[in-house]
Amino acid sequence: MGPDAATLPSPRPGTPRPPRARAVRSAACLAAVVAGALVLASRTLRRVEVAGGSMAPAFRPGDRLVVRSRPLGPPSWPTVGDVVAVTDPRVPTRTLVKRVAAVDRAAGTLEVRGDDPDASTDSRHFGPVPLGAVVGRVVYRYGPNGRTGPGPWPKGYDRD
Repeated sequence: MGPDAATLPSPRPGTPRPPRARAVRSAACLAAVVAGALVLASRTLRRVEVAGGSMAPAFRPGDRLVVRSRPLGPPSWPTVGDVVAVTDPRVPTRTLVKRVAAVDRAAGTLEVRGDDPDASTDSRHFGPVPLGAVVGRVVYRYGPNGRTGPGPWPKGYDRD
């Protein structure tokens, strides 16, 4: 450096940062919070579409549902009458929508059944499912238009 060059003083500990640096740090912190919230929501809420007639008349093929699960920790115990999404014990890549018929906390299992016994493959065929197979509770039907709304949906419920 030449004799005419100016040097900037180095900040001392405890010296406040310039406002721009504070804004950048705040924006980065806000972005991290938003990203965390999106990850949590993606683990908490899922969408499922009803494919068969096993839950008629409460749900029909084509009904689109929101399923809420616990993002952290063990799944919570559903109660008898709740509508849940469970992993099919025969085809693990498939999700079934069924109503809880019985809860056995000692064995850690649930019996799930469809509302239409003649059209349903459920615990009467494949036995009780472990609590860990529960994807979550069905909390809202968002489609098709005219059939939307929150649960609970009693057995035999139908809204056209």
